[in-house]
Amino acid sequence: MVNALVCGAGGFIGSNLVKQLKKEGYWVRGIDLKHPEFSKTKADDFVIGDLRNPDICRHVLDQPFDEVYQLAADMGGAGYVFTGDNDADIMHNSALINLNMLEACYQRDMKKIFYSSSACIYPKYNQTDPDNPKTAENSAYPAYPDSEYGWEKLFSERLYLSFHRNHNMDIRIARFHNIFGPEGSWNDGREKAPAAFCRKVAEAPDGGEIKMWGDGKQTRSFLYIDECLETVMRLMKSNIIGPINIGSEEMVTINGLAEMVMNIAGKKLRIKHIPGPLGVRGRNSDNQLIRDKLGWEPKYPLREGLKKTYLWIKKQIKKGKNKEYE
Repeated sequence: MVNALVCGAGGFIGSNLVKQLKKEGYWVRGIDLKHPEFSKTKADDFVIGDLRNPDICRHVLDQPFDEVYQLAADMGGAGYVFTGDNDADIMHNSALINLNMLEACYQRDMKKIFYSSSACIYPKYNQTDPDNPKTAENSAYPAYPDSEYGWEKLFSERLYLSFHRNHNMDIRIARFHNIFGPEGSWNDGREKAPAAFCRKVAEAPDGGEIKMWGDGKQTRSFLYIDECLETVMRLMKSNIIGPINIGSEEMVTINGLAEMVMNIAGKKLRIKHIPGPLGVRGRNSDNQLIRDKLGWEPKYPLREGLKKTYLWIKKQIKKGKNKEYE
């Protein structure tokens, strides 16, 4: 049996990764500051611990693991990452986690490690045109990420690659592009655009209004969680180190995203554009490298993933309202 450690196993992608590993027959230990919020963990062993503490990192590596998945980070959506209010925490906490975990893995002779980087590492100057953003993997330098979150991710990519070169560690690095789906943050200030609009549309009366930061003409792409997990597993089974993009090429404006959610809900709503944190003007996943190396491309249309996410968030809202009257 293959043993795996998932760091960040209480988060959205991490908790779903645990489920995927269990489906594939792994024995899994998870670690996080908290248990998954919306369903019980599938991990065989779950440790509540702070990976900023090197002693905790050594503690969770008290047995041999065939694979380590490092997804733990201080992160969130635009409202968390781009205001500037959380920059010190984002840089300090995430960098400490990566420094501590990688050193502990090296000392314990854990060789095979997956690191989840982000599309936020790509230069701001290549993402000013919403219709033609550039995010090929080799376009990351000269570096100019649009946030401290992106700078930390880029630093950590280099950290993992340094350990690969100097200590022969078997590293895999993926740059995630906006992964979404049920059981993700949706109302805690760290939610990303798909969940935010699903919540706003679900809560609004038909004919009402929702608010949106900016003019809504900025572009993004969004990848459904199941496809992300499938690709992570493919990457781990390959001999590709990366960094490599994992995302969708189905680019949509934020106005278009909101309208798609309205259509799913069967509601006609007005959009009120207001000032707020935005990030880059355009971003889309460039999947040429992953097509060439892994023969993979997404099959799940954005609308299908949004429909599942909307129905799940609508259910959460209903649960919350029912609790008010218990």
